[in-house]
Amino acid sequence: MDIFGRRRYSEKKEEEDNAREESSDRPDVLGREDEDEERLSDLAPEDDDDGEDFDEDEVNDLEERELQWKDPSTKNAVPPHSLTVTHVNHTQDLLRVQHLSAVSAEDQSTEEWLQTHSIEFQKLSLKDLVDKGKIGNPQPDTVDGKVKQCIQFEAYDVNEFEYKLHVAIETYTKRIKWLLQGSRRVFGNIKGDKVAVVIDTSDANCGFGRLTTFQESLIHLLDEQISKKKCLYLLSFGSEVDSLWKVPRDVNDRIIEEGKEWVMRLQAGGGCNLLKAMKMVMNLPDVDSVCLVLGSVPDQSAEVLSDYIHQMAVGRDIPLHAVAYDCNNHMTNITLRNLAESSKGRYHCYTATCEEQIYTSTDISLILKEIKKTQDIINKIKEMRQGMMGTALVSIMNEINTEVSKLPQSRFLPRPPGHDQPLRIETPKFQPRSSVDWISQHGLKAKRLDLYQVLAPNAYSYKEEFIPVIRKAVQSQVHEKSMVQFTWHDGSVKNVHVDLTQLFEYQKQLGAAVNLFERRIDWLSTSSRRIFGTVVEKNVVFLIDLSVSNVKYLVHIQHSLRILMEQQVANKEYFNIIGFGSTAKAWRPTMVKPTPENMQDAWRWILDMQCGGSRNFLQAFKMAVENDEEIKHGIHVQGIYLFTSGVPDQPQDVAVSYVEEASSGKSLKLHSILFNVDDYDSNGAIPSRYANITRTAECLRNMAHASRGRFHWFRETGIIESDDIQSITAEIDKSVNFSRKCAILVESVKKKYQRKYPEYEREELQALPTYQRTKPLPGPRPSSAKMSVSGKDRTRALGWRPSSASQAKEKVPVPPGSSKLYKPSSARDPMQRVRPLGRVTTSSFFLEEKNFVTGQNVGSVIKKYPGSKSVRKAIRQPTLPTSEDVMTTKEWMRLYSLNKLKLDLNRLVSGPDCRHAEKNVKPLHKNISAKYCNIFPSVNVKGTIKHLQLLPHELVEYEAQVERVLKRYLKRLQWLLSGSHRVFGTVVEKSCVFLIDTSGSMEPYMEELKKELASLIWEQLHNMGARFNLISFANDCVSWRERCQTATAENCHDVIKWSSRLMAGGNTCTLKAIKMAFADPDIEAVYLLTDGKPDTSTSLVLREVSEMNENRRVKINTISFNCEDSTANNFLKLLASETGGRYHRCHGEFDADLFAHKLLSEGFQDTEYPHLPDFEGDDLRRLGEEITLARRFLSQSRNYR
Repeated sequence: MDIFGRRRYSEKKEEEDNAREESSDRPDVLGREDEDEERLSDLAPEDDDDGEDFDEDEVNDLEERELQWKDPSTKNAVPPHSLTVTHVNHTQDLLRVQHLSAVSAEDQSTEEWLQTHSIEFQKLSLKDLVDKGKIGNPQPDTVDGKVKQCIQFEAYDVNEFEYKLHVAIETYTKRIKWLLQGSRRVFGNIKGDKVAVVIDTSDANCGFGRLTTFQESLIHLLDEQISKKKCLYLLSFGSEVDSLWKVPRDVNDRIIEEGKEWVMRLQAGGGCNLLKAMKMVMNLPDVDSVCLVLGSVPDQSAEVLSDYIHQMAVGRDIPLHAVAYDCNNHMTNITLRNLAESSKGRYHCYTATCEEQIYTSTDISLILKEIKKTQDIINKIKEMRQGMMGTALVSIMNEINTEVSKLPQSRFLPRPPGHDQPLRIETPKFQPRSSVDWISQHGLKAKRLDLYQVLAPNAYSYKEEFIPVIRKAVQSQVHEKSMVQFTWHDGSVKNVHVDLTQLFEYQKQLGAAVNLFERRIDWLSTSSRRIFGTVVEKNVVFLIDLSVSNVKYLVHIQHSLRILMEQQVANKEYFNIIGFGSTAKAWRPTMVKPTPENMQDAWRWILDMQCGGSRNFLQAFKMAVENDEEIKHGIHVQGIYLFTSGVPDQPQDVAVSYVEEASSGKSLKLHSILFNVDDYDSNGAIPSRYANITRTAECLRNMAHASRGRFHWFRETGIIESDDIQSITAEIDKSVNFSRKCAILVESVKKKYQRKYPEYEREELQALPTYQRTKPLPGPRPSSAKMSVSGKDRTRALGWRPSSASQAKEKVPVPPGSSKLYKPSSARDPMQRVRPLGRVTTSSFFLEEKNFVTGQNVGSVIKKYPGSKSVRKAIRQPTLPTSEDVMTTKEWMRLYSLNKLKLDLNRLVSGPDCRHAEKNVKPLHKNISAKYCNIFPSVNVKGTIKHLQLLPHELVEYEAQVERVLKRYLKRLQWLLSGSHRVFGTVVEKSCVFLIDTSGSMEPYMEELKKELASLIWEQLHNMGARFNLISFANDCVSWRERCQTATAENCHDVIKWSSRLMAGGNTCTLKAIKMAFADPDIEAVYLLTDGKPDTSTSLVLREVSEMNENRRVKINTISFNCEDSTANNFLKLLASETGGRYHRCHGEFDADLFAHKLLSEGFQDTEYPHLPDFEGDDLRRLGEEITLARRFLSQSRNYR
């Protein structure tokens, strides 16, 4: 048995003995108790040694009797003393100070002392006073719409609160008196255990009879405060520095005496070299506090001293206790205050003549501020007392000035338990999807449970074909007893073979699918999805309606957002919250990641939200979609969730149009959530725009659907309308409809077999039995089918229906009595395999006698046969523009190339009947050409022999049209090689930056470049009203403006003046210039003009540009200006192609006007002369290739003639 076991055992034995002594009064009861105690005592010593010698059941019974509860008797009990009762406030006080340690007030600075004595810590602030009141329901003002609060106080609470405030003021006063006693009055309360004391012994401080008083004050300081420290270092400074010891010394009586003797030996020492003294002190080891006593103006400036102290304090916790000793110069006080603030220390001021200066010290000024705050609260209580009568309640409306207005409006409303607690974040284990996306994977079509998908393999439609043998149209007929007629989804009737086993299995799968759909609806109707629906996008912004109409529902809004953030936000990539009333206010300037810290901070922001104003929806929406910082970093909002109770301030058509325009071409969707509140009271606040709940729902629904978003409408009783749930219910309705049609199909089959087999009328049909046909199908029914009538009537009717008119898959026996061999369906007339080119037009008429075949007196004749399609291609007359369009040649050729204008000669002569055919004849063992091949002219088109079918006059017409197009191409070429287009190409973007190389190699071309820049600015940028900027780069980059500017006349004059001052010289920092251009988030393209390679590696430039342009897709159009280096040109081509831009190289030696004149004067007779140069720029090269192709087509056409 262990020690504690023996102790318990001995204590129990003592209790037994005492019980035996008192057993005389209660013999029966105590006798049983003694018996139990003896049994326990017998068992106790043996407990640890051997557990097999006692009965467990017996012990358990004994313990139950021991532990049985007995109600204590309180009859004639004396109430306890009030000091021995623990009040609940005692426990709260202990909890409040459980993390605090007991420290003497003498060792604390005022800032540390106030941590446990401030009115905030003692719960005596104005906010705490408001918390003691009873909050009434807020009411909106009928005039200005502002919220009015109502707070009621009990007189006892107010009196007790005021008494505590007076006690606090008394405590603060005692603290100030204590700070003004002894050496603390002169030097303040010095903190720290290892102190270095730096003393000013300049002539100004120690002269004029001040030295003796100064020495007495220092000796008093050593006796009263320094003697209680652990380590001490003494240093004096004038023009030079003098220390008592080289290192800090441990404090004892001998050290204090040495310090006193050293103080008495102090003499005036010239100037005040404070910087030298601080350099020596700040480098001392084992010092945690510096006390600087200064009585004159230091030799160094305040800025130099503050910078030095600030730098030395980085990474070290050595506060500076600065003391201004009887100095009337305000510059000294300012310098010491700055030094103390730089080192996070304290400032103390002492003057013998002016007592008010001492109250500017750090320790005393903090207490005075606390006293003023306390006195202000007492004054507020006095104002409240003006409305008090005895113990009556005080009503305050819109009062207690700014403190009440600072409280969140949710404070005035009843709140659910734990409303103010931190979020309990749950990270979803999967990414939710909208119901439309979910149905694409789990819907009926996705699971192949569409009834028409199931029946399609066994469904056969009626077919009508023209049979040349009988010269009439025949419609397929299926025996009614073989299949069931079923209406298809397109309205047509089909014959369906019903497999009952397959339909029964289909019904089971359909039921399982409906159960899945119902579980989806239940999931959508729970938790935060009941309020907001499913939040499916990765980057989301929540717009919260905080108009004055929602002031009564503010707690509901906050609680809804709490549930949303706990359940659906943690797995997003970025999120933000924007509240809007008359103005919009965002939680963060940009979207942030949903880290636990960010989400808790967002929840605290939500708790501080206040309602007021109207519903300025568009301002909040613009704030969400037009965030320049997010666009700059390639972060785009994908889903905006509007949580509102009414229509926005803007008209519906304006809001819908803006939402549609903002979301077009983007993955942005606006989802509207309408929470249904009670209609507005006529006595309450009416918003700027009001609509009943039906029109409100219609407006928000249109806004959501305009951006391909979803609409969700709910109230406290449940969900009223939800696009997510409607999509699922539509799928359930479709399933129910399919199930009913299955039942109809099964009933149709049962009825057929019940009529044929009456004995199975009441038995359940499990499967369709195999039916063997024992006789051929009967002939077709008489109908009004179309029949061609010739000179004499047909006297013999067809007794057998040809197989081509049936889609039955089993083999049809040969009709009896037929003298001709039976032809299978594969041996049809070859003409039936040709795709019909049109329908036959017939005309009906009446006969005098009934037709023998049809049994009716109606006949028909064919009026019009379908004509054959012509394969000849006419020569088109193209429509060409007269003015030049500002677009790239690639885009221009999509509209006006020879192929687009139907003037491609190879396509004109490559029709289906132009092919020269040869066939291998096996008996002759050689290829034989077509019999009449030699009568057609043959031409070689791309290596293939074709027969030319164009007539000479058609070729002449083709040549005229090609010459006309060629002239237009030449005009376009002249335009591309004139003006600023020759150097810069065609500027097609509306916002661009031009990078101009001004390195040393550009020196010979600077004057030419300046002229071309002026031409570019006026000819292209000003005319098209573009936004532009210019950046010159050499050793460094210089930009005309920070961002792109509109090409107004004023800006054009200014940029030309700026470019005229450009000078060449230095290296080529291409990469740096591109980075500066990409700093502008609004640019669409960059135009890089240079004459060589960059200074850095070309691969580095390509890699950096690829990383910067990964999400922006800014085109970089490169311009080779007088550059003959093939390596540099290849780099510019590669840079342009990788960014989707264009490469341009100006050709100064080529005269476009001369080339066009020669070509027009020669009449396009020669395809080689005049020679068109091989253009390297993308625009010129594409146009040059098309001009060469047109000239070649002209030559080929003349050869064909």
